[in-house]
Amino acid sequence: MAGDLAGRTAIVTGGAQGIGEGAVRALHADGAAVVIADVRVAEGEKLAAVLGERVRFVELDVRDPGDWSRVVTQAESAFGRVNVLVNSAGIAPVAPLVEYGAEAFQHALDVNVVGLFHGITAVVPAMRRAGGGSIINVGSIGGFRAYPLMSGYITSKWAVRGLTKATALELGVDGIRVNAVHPGQTDTPMTDGADFDTAHVALKRVGHPADIAGAVLFLAGDNSRFVTGADLVVDGGDLAGSANWDSVPDQSAE
Repeated sequence: MAGDLAGRTAIVTGGAQGIGEGAVRALHADGAAVVIADVRVAEGEKLAAVLGERVRFVELDVRDPGDWSRVVTQAESAFGRVNVLVNSAGIAPVAPLVEYGAEAFQHALDVNVVGLFHGITAVVPAMRRAGGGSIINVGSIGGFRAYPLMSGYITSKWAVRGLTKATALELGVDGIRVNAVHPGQTDTPMTDGADFDTAHVALKRVGHPADIAGAVLFLAGDNSRFVTGADLVVDGGDLAGSANWDSVPDQSAE
């Protein structure tokens, strides 16, 4: 059954697995045509085959403007327009600061920030032709607080917030909204083997791609038509519970 996004086309980077795959499945189920864009060719083609109609896979290295041009061209050729971009591709290298190295630091920025910039600039002309659109950048609660051993990742996610707000101000006149979704601890292939700590998470669990996909759907559709430049945190209450509540005295007794 067609949903609110019927007749619209979405491009999802990093769409072959994890949070990106969750977004692809949710957008498609809501009626959108979806272009899965990823460097993971086998996984992307498999997902496209599973979903069937209204889906294409296009190989994309988000760091390459030429790849971006090809993705947008193929999206318009296949489905007639581009209405939604979900910038979900990302990496999270882990190492002590003095061992991180300039190359790894730059790589994190190139994928997590410059890749988003290339995506936004690539889709703007197509969204103008479509009469507007919604750009959704996947950030992280790491863009609100820091974690050790992840200097490149943390820097990039703080930058995602700034890029989101700056582009939202500039593109609003075109009817193009730009927002960011910030997942908390989420069980994905990228976090495989991570030592999750949910002690101070209000909902007492880690997130799953489907949890994040609900926020993506909201920002992609008309229910968020007056929302732009916003940070939507989807973390089960992780940031809200980040204080050391174990040290708070028990006041339950009279």
